[in-house]
Amino acid sequence: MLTAENLCKAYRRHAVRVPVLNGLDLEVKTGEFLSIVGASGSGKSTLLHLLGTLDAPDSGRILLDGRRIDNLPSRDRDALRNRVFGYIFQFYHLLPELTTLDNVLMPAYIGHSVVGWWKARSKWRARAVELLTKVGLGHRMHHRPGQLSGGEMQRAAVARALLTSPRVLLADEPTGNLDAATGDEIVRLLRDLNREDGVTIVMVTHNLDIVTATDRVVRMVGGVVTDDTGARKPAPFHAPLLAAV
Repeated sequence: MLTAENLCKAYRRHAVRVPVLNGLDLEVKTGEFLSIVGASGSGKSTLLHLLGTLDAPDSGRILLDGRRIDNLPSRDRDALRNRVFGYIFQFYHLLPELTTLDNVLMPAYIGHSVVGWWKARSKWRARAVELLTKVGLGHRMHHRPGQLSGGEMQRAAVARALLTSPRVLLADEPTGNLDAATGDEIVRLLRDLNREDGVTIVMVTHNLDIVTATDRVVRMVGGVVTDDTGARKPAPFHAPLLAAV
């Protein structure tokens, strides 16, 4: 479903070129929960950003349902990020002045014109309430982030990522800012979403204790995949993702 072919990426620190990805290849199967592990600096987060078109590779290509997406025009990549990919980050990125409900609604605000939002606002609010209830925050919808625990803020971030019903959820160290028990709760939530709703999940983590809940683990060293445990369950079928764009 999602394929990286011979990806190379480097960054510059002053006059020094720092290579991060060095000809990486990876395939993500529809409906699987994939973990990417590796030491700090191995290129895990860079790979996730490239898969979700948040950044572009220096060379190589990324395919979604067999169609190249890394070189699409900016408007098409924006549509992919709003409708096909959902993102969860280590530090939540909730807006402190907004309620939990309004934070979850943010992708809908961004994806519509003012007129479009007002026409569809009831549908989106119902969807946001449904998701917040599903992640256990139905009683916290009108609280602001400063009134939530770290685990509750990450649950809100999960609900926000799911608002537009993405097919692929990209999670960058989603438990890295949480204690062990709360981190385990977040991974169980992701696993349940994967199994019940068929959401494909790619999770980057350095925590080997949480990857046992996932279907497949790949290890990165020096900007390439060096080990792949293989899938442990068949993936459910979904319609082609690009039809949603």
